[in-house]
Amino acid sequence: MQEQVAIYDVESEKKEILKRYRALLKACRRTMEKGDKLFIRKAFNISLEAHKNMRRKSGEPYIYHPIAVAQICAEEIGLGTTSIICALLHDVVEDSELSIEDIERLFSKKEAKIIDGLTKISGVFDQGSSSQAENFKKMLLTMSEDVRVILIKLADRLHNMRTLESMPREKQIKIASETLYLYAPLAHRLGLNAIKTELEDLGLKYTEIDVYNEIGQRLKETEPERKKYIAKFIAPIKETLDEQGFKFKIFGRPKSIYSINNKIKTKGVTFEEIYDLFAIRIIIDSEGDDEKSDCWRVYSLVTDIYYPSPERLRDWISSPKANGYESLHTTVMGPEGKWVEVQIRTTRMDEVAEKGYAAHWKYKDGSNEGQLDDWLKKIREILESPSENAMEFLDNFKLNLFAEEIYVFTPKGDLKILPINSTALDFAFEIHTQVGEKCIGAKVNHKLVPLSYQLKSGDQIEVLTSSKQKPKEDWLKFVVSASAKAKIKNALKEEKRQKAEEGKEMLKRKFRVLKIDFNLQNITELANFYKLPSNQELFYRFAVGNIDLKHLKDFHQVKGKITHKSGILNRHEPTKTLEQMVKETRGKSDMLVIGENLQKIDYKLSPCCNPISGDDVFGFITVNEGIKIHRVNCPNAIEMLANHAYRVVKAKWTSTELISFLAGLKITGIDEVGIVNTITKIISNELNVNMRSISFDSNDGVFEGQIMVFVHDTNHLTELINNLKKINGVLSVTRIDSR
Repeated sequence: MQEQVAIYDVESEKKEILKRYRALLKACRRTMEKGDKLFIRKAFNISLEAHKNMRRKSGEPYIYHPIAVAQICAEEIGLGTTSIICALLHDVVEDSELSIEDIERLFSKKEAKIIDGLTKISGVFDQGSSSQAENFKKMLLTMSEDVRVILIKLADRLHNMRTLESMPREKQIKIASETLYLYAPLAHRLGLNAIKTELEDLGLKYTEIDVYNEIGQRLKETEPERKKYIAKFIAPIKETLDEQGFKFKIFGRPKSIYSINNKIKTKGVTFEEIYDLFAIRIIIDSEGDDEKSDCWRVYSLVTDIYYPSPERLRDWISSPKANGYESLHTTVMGPEGKWVEVQIRTTRMDEVAEKGYAAHWKYKDGSNEGQLDDWLKKIREILESPSENAMEFLDNFKLNLFAEEIYVFTPKGDLKILPINSTALDFAFEIHTQVGEKCIGAKVNHKLVPLSYQLKSGDQIEVLTSSKQKPKEDWLKFVVSASAKAKIKNALKEEKRQKAEEGKEMLKRKFRVLKIDFNLQNITELANFYKLPSNQELFYRFAVGNIDLKHLKDFHQVKGKITHKSGILNRHEPTKTLEQMVKETRGKSDMLVIGENLQKIDYKLSPCCNPISGDDVFGFITVNEGIKIHRVNCPNAIEMLANHAYRVVKAKWTSTELISFLAGLKITGIDEVGIVNTITKIISNELNVNMRSISFDSNDGVFEGQIMVFVHDTNHLTELINNLKKINGVLSVTRIDSR
């Protein structure tokens, strides 16, 4: 068959490139200084030349991508000329003969350093390396040196997500999972709210297509009704603010699809039950010292019109969030008995909320740059912790990305910002590593409390220390801040290292008595005999008395070497590496067809999400349990796809055999006589579905039940759900993930 050659209209593409370049210059206008245009033009020409023969998966000229990334940096993040140049050149070193030294010669050290950072992290997620955590760690290291690296990387990721439809399905799932796992939280932590929201929505669009489409459709259907309600709600507020002489903008913004889905999942409610599908935002023109008082004046005027819910007031003006976010949030009772969230902020606060730290630099107030520096300093500390396992580091780092903050004080009144649920011990480590290591307790608001005491905003803490105190393994169970965890682990590792040194000397003496050579081969032989992961572990166990050396008589000496009498130690089976297992499992085809006669491939349906025929699934290669099949929207999928993509195999169902799959259903409703009997009848009689287990709990006239049933595929399950929903008194029927 003759291969088709794509034909491109090069002339019209040239015009389009020029049009996009001019739009970029227009977006840069507000930050451009004299001479900047020449440098931007130079960067554009270099990029154009480097990518001249390259095309994206969609067939478009590759140059569209760096222009779009630069446009996002200028327009949506508000970055200056240096970042625009780096965005235009971010793929050049990788895709052409140009080196970092060339960049430094053509521009300056600053641009070379940022592009070096971007080159180090570009493409690392597409290679078949083992855990991606090491690559994420490298990326964060470059960010801690210059935050612009990560801001440009976020712009790059946003454009890739916006153009993801041209990628194959398995790539879409992998890239979207990475985005939800790390990039959206990073955007949140850097205060880029608009970008965070779009990354989350696009991530959901490709990981849970049906959910995304369904919520999107519902929002579309309810839009006219919502607009009508918003107009009715804001009319009296507008009138009052006009009377008081405020210059302002007021509008309603729908919640993002991702946050609506999150609420449905976490609160266990339906779309109809979410009362705050939108928020009203009031943005006032106010500057300098008047900002705070003007916001409170507006709050007072709004709550004169609508009754506020006292426990739903959030004051992030007096104490901004650690990512620089400032705003007043209140929830008020609007017309028709509906609760409505109202956000009040100034124009400056709004720009900072949407564009993050980049906007702080524009306002040159410096008030929150210190917080960014503190946060980056913490990242550096964690990164520099030499023995930190990359995967553990990433988990700890993510804890600090999305964590809400609390505001606490030292005895002298200095403010410290910590993640929510932080303990007295977290606070001690925040003061200083040595204070944390020697901490035995604390006084919170002058009352004695244990190390594990959870702090609340406004608490004043005095740390109590003792020179005899040492960090303990148990501490890791209750500290929540990443830096405290890293410091405790380092102290424990150092203590273990010292103990291992003692054990080494003790073992050396024992070998001397038994006339065995103390060399690497013999030590390794002994560690293998005790099934220990390393020689260091052998020394440590010996020092703490965890090893019984009576077993040494089972060894005999041959010219200074030790071997086990049974000869077992000499017959080392070469263990397969995970990479070899992946290679063997994938074979020639990387598509796993579930239900076919898979030769020698052991696969299991994962209990964490109970996949059934018809679900969008993937296979995950495990060390001991063959391939595990997971649903794409499994609670654990994002972490697996983001960090271990090389262990993922595409999977699809075959319809050749009718297999039964276990699925869980949660049913809620009004507890009427005989309702459980009706439910079980429908399941057993009408649809020939076998039940594995059933449990019902009734409380004050409302019941909740969980049923595990065997079904053939998603259509079979949907049919069952629809029939159960028709029963009088049943309020909701939803699929549950775990057994």
